[in-house]
Amino acid sequence: MTVPRSNIQAVIFDWAGTIVDFGSFAPTSIFVEAFKQGFDFKINLAEAREPMGLGKWDHIQAVGRLPSVDARWNAQFGRSMTSEDIDTIYAAFMPLQKAKVADHAAPILNAVDVVNSLKQQGIKIGSCSGYPREVMDVLIPAAADYGYRPDYVVATDDLPQGGRPAPFMALKNVIELGVTNVSACIKVDDAAPGIEEGHNAGMWTVGLLLSGNEAGLTYEQYQAADQATLDSARQKARTKLIKSAPHYLIDTIADLPDVIADVERRLEADERP
Repeated sequence: MTVPRSNIQAVIFDWAGTIVDFGSFAPTSIFVEAFKQGFDFKINLAEAREPMGLGKWDHIQAVGRLPSVDARWNAQFGRSMTSEDIDTIYAAFMPLQKAKVADHAAPILNAVDVVNSLKQQGIKIGSCSGYPREVMDVLIPAAADYGYRPDYVVATDDLPQGGRPAPFMALKNVIELGVTNVSACIKVDDAAPGIEEGHNAGMWTVGLLLSGNEAGLTYEQYQAADQATLDSARQKARTKLIKSAPHYLIDTIADLPDVIADVERRLEADERP
């Protein structure tokens, strides 16, 4: 049976917490370890998660500016974090992340099936990440072994203009994929900066509530959770993501086909993001 071609031209996915790494644990746990290794300084997972979606150097800077972290840093070192401090933590982060990222490359739920279905409809698959290129060079082949092969990948340090929430990574996908209309594109992400990136690029935006950074559930916790636990995690994520005004909020990528159908309907009605 021939699958009808979609009038959606491309879907651009984030990586951790969206397509791979349920709960986005690869970056958060490594941030905790990098602070410890760089300065024998403790941050917790909640602090590590707070600015998720930014490029990793900017993420470290944002963690250092959290009032709770800044107060402890001043108590320990007598000053706020400097750019040189960030460089030191980033230098510790990189080898740790490269060593661990492949351990978190398994696709989320039926992500590969969803992506392959989009490809069968003629939809191009773009992707971008807060990870730098040297980490992506480890993650891309590891994810490919599981069957996830996007048509294009942009890392946060591939472009001189910088990463999220600016639109440049999403628009680089548009250029390289040959997309002719950004309003025929969808950006899917589990963190607010990635949703804002999609808005800034003129795309439809989809936020993920339960598979990503904001809920912070492991896959095992998600599977074992009762309805009250899921509702609580969903509301926690919704409170954070709703500030970036996504067009759609869904639990995981498994729910994306319904969004695709609705965006197709809205495009047919000449609606724009």
